[in-house]
Amino acid sequence: MPLAGQRCLRHPDREAVARCPECRRAYCRECVTEHDGRMLCAACIARLRAPVRAERAARGSLVKLAGRLLRGAGKAARLGAGVLAAWLFFHALGETLAMIPDATHTVGAAATSADDSAEPEDGE
Repeated sequence: MPLAGQRCLRHPDREAVARCPECRRAYCRECVTEHDGRMLCAACIARLRAPVRAERAARGSLVKLAGRLLRGAGKAARLGAGVLAAWLFFHALGETLAMIPDATHTVGAAATSADDSAEPEDGE
């Protein structure tokens, strides 16, 4: 059936300018929208987009779950890195202190005992 002379399904006072390829109904300029290179009515666009929205919602929930897991893993990784850094710091400090010769530790004790022996006794 030719489009000429047909009226819009929603606006009977307007002349139809396009036919929706999905539902095959005639519509005016206000009722059709270009979608993927075709002129579709609002009802058919909504019907075509419904599976996409469901897929996006499912994919979005998986992405959110993965994001939460990665954030939790990020916190655990930062905690582990902090513990490792503290361990490395104190290990290096211990190794550095272990390299100090024993004589350094005994100098103060030897000087004290030398001072005690250098003092004259009362009997002399």
